[in-house]
Amino acid sequence: MKFEELNLAPAILKAVLEQGYDTPTPIQAQAIPAVLAGSDLLGGAQTGTGKTAAFTLPLLQRLSSEPRLTNRRGVNAVRALIMTPTRELAAQVEESVRTYGKYLDLTSMVMFGGVGMGAQIEKLRRGVDILVATPGRLLDHAGQGTLDLSQVQILVLDEADRMLDMGFIHDIKKVLALVPKQKQTLLFSATFSDEIRELTNSLLRNPVSIQVTPRNTTVQRITQTIHPVGRSKKKALLTHIINEHNWSQVLVFTRTKFGANNVAEHLTKAGIPAMALHGNKSQTARTQALQGFKDGNIRALVATDIAARGIDIDELPHVVNYEIPNVSEDYVHRIGRTGRAGNS
Repeated sequence: MKFEELNLAPAILKAVLEQGYDTPTPIQAQAIPAVLAGSDLLGGAQTGTGKTAAFTLPLLQRLSSEPRLTNRRGVNAVRALIMTPTRELAAQVEESVRTYGKYLDLTSMVMFGGVGMGAQIEKLRRGVDILVATPGRLLDHAGQGTLDLSQVQILVLDEADRMLDMGFIHDIKKVLALVPKQKQTLLFSATFSDEIRELTNSLLRNPVSIQVTPRNTTVQRITQTIHPVGRSKKKALLTHIINEHNWSQVLVFTRTKFGANNVAEHLTKAGIPAMALHGNKSQTARTQALQGFKDGNIRALVATDIAARGIDIDELPHVVNYEIPNVSEDYVHRIGRTGRAGNS
């Protein structure tokens, strides 16, 4: 199947082909027609399956083919709301919205905490069609009266399992009270706990269900290796492996922020440019670390699980579990940073 067969508008198709994509991934081939038809959608999809485009493309199509709505200030009302668990993922999803919507007359913005509200309020004042946000900051704006969600037509919950893991269930329920009952809802989750099922039952109406990867399994294209080693020798072994194989890009996972700082410091002293990425870092520091890693100035990025979701690095070759996570799903997500988009 080719993207041309999915009945996407020429302006959207042009943007997709410019990115070098001509064949949709399985989730895109199944989700795009369902979303275009107006159905609610339950997508079982790990990261790396192409799910962002699976909801972004049809969402752009639906909004661009329908008349604009204005809010009480007389500017474009928010018609699509995409909620994500982390700032990094929010930024990446909004970047996709801009990439695929570059030839459309639609406006978008990303909204998360850790940065001032002033610039965000200013953007909202000018009117926004598509809003990508993390739950906390979204509710800050709603509480201050700077955000009106009463005209949302499409709601997307991305990585819903992660949002629940991070304790966002109450925030999600508060947001649901601010959006219209009549809307199209798309929910994506890599894993399906009882809480997720409860959420989908209360939120989705006769959803089309798409499951593109077997439950809680890791991608087939990833080769996994284990090195049994005592705690005291972990840092030395990590340094040795990176040097021995001359790895130019490796993502290392620790359980704690302290651990991330500690390992990054050790690697830097050993001559391997490294940086830590975790929740205590300012948004600017997190963005800089990620950019340095993508550009190749930083060889090792040492991260906690909170920072793991939504890190989308083209052709990331290596992931190291310096410490094993507490839950199996997190292991799946960690190693799923590599082996993406058909790469092994």
